[in-house]
Amino acid sequence: MEPINSLGRRKAAIARVILTEGTGEITVNGVVGQEYFPITLQQFKLQQPFKLTSTEGKFDVSATVDGGGITGQVEAVRLGIARALVKLDPAHKPSLKAEELMTRDPRTVERKKFGRKKARKRYQFSKR
Repeated sequence: MEPINSLGRRKAAIARVILTEGTGEITVNGVVGQEYFPITLQQFKLQQPFKLTSTEGKFDVSATVDGGGITGQVEAVRLGIARALVKLDPAHKPSLKAEELMTRDPRTVERKKFGRKKARKRYQFSKR
């Protein structure tokens, strides 16, 4: 099996994912996945596409992630893994789509407007 490349994005994070046959090892930016994403919920999100398609331990994942924070990076890698699994076998798509792993989450931070404290928060109004 030749390597499968895919791309995942979330907020400001971009993940390039390479899926190869192997033992289920996940490396992110050259570091083991459990060390790069130490929180249990993040590790669950990394394994979620494999659990839904019952392909745990069959593929190695090598991902490079740029930008964003930890949560955005985890979800970008998850989207990249899901897209790679669908490239490998299109029969996986319905189960991944049912859990909303095939759609890119379009929510991003709204820009700050001038004359305001944040994007929508305003300075306190003083009547007198």
